[in-house]
Amino acid sequence: MSLYSALYAGVSGLNAHSTAMSGVADNITNINTVGYKSADTQFRTLVADGRPGVPYSAGGVGAVTRSLVSKQGVLQASSSSTDIGIEGAGFFITRDGVGADANIAYTRAGSFTPDNSGFLRNAGGYYLQGWPLDAQGEYVNTGNLAALTPVRVSQLTGTAAATSQLQMRANLSSVTPAFTAAYAAGDLAAGTTPAHFSRTFDIVDAQGGSHSVTLAFLKTGPNSWEGEIYATPASDVTAPGGLLASGGIAFNPDGSLNRAASDPGMFAALTPTWTNGAASSPITLALGTDGGLDGLTSFGGPSSLISSDVDGGLLGSVSSIRISEEGVVSAVFEDGTSRAVYQLPLANFQNADGLTRLPGNAYRVSDQSGSVSINAPGALGAGGISANTLEASTVDLAGEFTNMIRFQRAYSASSKIITTVDEMLQEVSNLKR
Repeated sequence: MSLYSALYAGVSGLNAHSTAMSGVADNITNINTVGYKSADTQFRTLVADGRPGVPYSAGGVGAVTRSLVSKQGVLQASSSSTDIGIEGAGFFITRDGVGADANIAYTRAGSFTPDNSGFLRNAGGYYLQGWPLDAQGEYVNTGNLAALTPVRVSQLTGTAAATSQLQMRANLSSVTPAFTAAYAAGDLAAGTTPAHFSRTFDIVDAQGGSHSVTLAFLKTGPNSWEGEIYATPASDVTAPGGLLASGGIAFNPDGSLNRAASDPGMFAALTPTWTNGAASSPITLALGTDGGLDGLTSFGGPSSLISSDVDGGLLGSVSSIRISEEGVVSAVFEDGTSRAVYQLPLANFQNADGLTRLPGNAYRVSDQSGSVSINAPGALGAGGISANTLEASTVDLAGEFTNMIRFQRAYSASSKIITTVDEMLQEVSNLKR
């Protein structure tokens, strides 16, 4: 009897609109949740028998609720340096613990703060993951989630950073009389030939020990100089005579550096072997570009050091954490120096709306989302990271109140169907009397 199908349709309406009201309730209560994605309820018909020419039988309605995960929320300014938002596609990669066996979760909730152990954790209890950077600030993206580690910078307090770069901008006077006697590599380091110009820099090893390294130059002809880089004293390194590098340096007629005609050994990275047993790491020499005026030059003025910069040193207490737009996490120390420690990746999916929701405003991979791909921010479709911002909830409060009224009236109408059909069935039942 079609009356019973109408009764079932009314019941399905109650179920469907109660499900829809649950989505509205979740949206309204999470209007201030960072990175929350609103739930959207869609209705679909249930057909009992759709053939034409047969008595009509009501099927009812069903409700399907899904989160609009791919919808971008508004980025709002934040006063915390560890609050980060994503502008565009992508998710932060997190774990629900600090161990390697902790479960992976993906989230847009970037309200990260250091916990009592120094790990960055958001309000949902998930720990931010990143690629650890080496002494040169490099990392390797293998696409493997196991290569990521929890972001923690507090362990740098009281450690040392080895020197990784030496930059020098200096003028070697073009009017200096050329040295005409015999010269051999190592003479400047040994002191048998006095240098026309030299400067000494303090280099720090991996243990925080300080060493003196001298860059010395000798003019041998027009636009031609010989250079040596050596340790003082020579006993600090295992290289004979303390000589770390040597070679000819050529200049163009306009006084700019001619690296193409110079010996590459004077511009290659140094890797000293310290005799105190401290670890050695490559030291990049920034002595100028080919044809440029940003390093060594040769003009008529006096030979002089214009500027220099050497990184590395003993690290004090971490005073703050800085996260760049490229996703590089740096520790800022009390003396104002900083050190890049981690590179944050972003995770992308073919269908982000197909992710499975987790407690704490996070998601996990499902068969509908597709597999995950991880890349640096801004690479291969990944969005960019915005520091000192948080992504607001995508809930539209006015729209949710409108939906609340719609679903409440539809629920009441469905209940009216049930009461009306019940009265009609009562009439059928009374026919036998």
